[in-house]
Amino acid sequence: MTTRLAPALPIVGPVALGVILMLVGDFMFALNDAMGKWLVASYSVGEVLLVRSVGAFLILGPLLLRQGKAALFAAERPGLQITRAAFATADTGLFYAAVATMPLADVMTFYMAGPIYVAAISHIFLGEKVGWRRWLAISVGFVGVVIALRPSAASLSLASLFALAGSLSFAMTLVLARILRKTSDATLVGWQTLAALVAGVVFSVTTWETPSALDLGALLLLGVVSCSAHMLITRSLKLAPASTLAPLQYTLLLWAAVFGFAFFGNLPTPQVLFGAAIIIVAGLFLFHRQRVVDDGVPPKTVPRTLH
Repeated sequence: MTTRLAPALPIVGPVALGVILMLVGDFMFALNDAMGKWLVASYSVGEVLLVRSVGAFLILGPLLLRQGKAALFAAERPGLQITRAAFATADTGLFYAAVATMPLADVMTFYMAGPIYVAAISHIFLGEKVGWRRWLAISVGFVGVVIALRPSAASLSLASLFALAGSLSFAMTLVLARILRKTSDATLVGWQTLAALVAGVVFSVTTWETPSALDLGALLLLGVVSCSAHMLITRSLKLAPASTLAPLQYTLLLWAAVFGFAFFGNLPTPQVLFGAAIIIVAGLFLFHRQRVVDDGVPPKTVPRTLH
C-alpha cells in the first residue's frame, strides 16, 4: 500500500516576508499618525511627545538592555547623534503640530517628499554624485511640493509651514542616519526617543492636562505602535532589498487618506492630490535611478520614523 504524502505548504521566501513586514509596518505608522491626530486635539504636542516616548521605551528598554549600555553611551560621533536626535524630535513635534489642524493626507504629502530632499541634501553635504536625470526628478518633486503647499496669501497656513519644516527635519534625520550607519537601530531610536522625552517635559510644563485612564493608555499605545512599526520595517530591510521595499512607503499616503476620511471626515483637495502624484512619480524615478547607478538603494534612504 502506497502512502501519499500531502503536498508541502508553500514557504514564504525572505523577500516576500520582507514585503509583508514593510506593508504591515507602514500600516502601523499610518495608524499611529491617525491616533496622534486624535490625541493632539485634546492634549498639547509636548504632552503627546512626553507620554508616547515613555510608551516607546516599553519596547526599546529590553532591546537597549540586551545590547548593553555601552552601545548607547559610547555611540560613534556623539555630536552628530545629538544633532540627529534634535532633528528627529523636530520632525515628530512639527508633524503633530501640523496634523492638529490639517488633514492627514495633506501632511503626509509633504513627508512623501523626504527622499527628494535626501537626494538634494546628500549631494550638497555628503558629496554624493547626482546625475542630471535625478536633478530633473528632484526639480519636478519640488514643483509637486509647491503645488501641494498652495503658496498664496489666502491659502498658506501656519500648519502647512509646520508640515514643510517637519518634512525637511525628517530628511535631515535620514541623511544623518546614513552618516551614522554603523550605529545600531536600537541606539539611534533610543537617542531620538530620549530627546523627544526631554522636549516633551520642557514643552508640557505649562500645558499639562492630566489624561483620563483611557487617554493615558492611548498615549502610551502611541509609542508602542510607532516603535513596533519601526522594528518591523527594520527587520524587513534585512530580508528584502531596499530598492524593492522603498516604493511601498507610498502606501502611507493611501492609508492617510483612508484614515483621514474614516475618522475625521477629511478628504485631500484636488490640488494636494495633484501635488502628491507629482511627488510620487519623482520619488519613484529617484529610487529607480539609484538602483540603476548603484545597483541598490542604501537602506537608510527608506524612511523610518517614529511619528
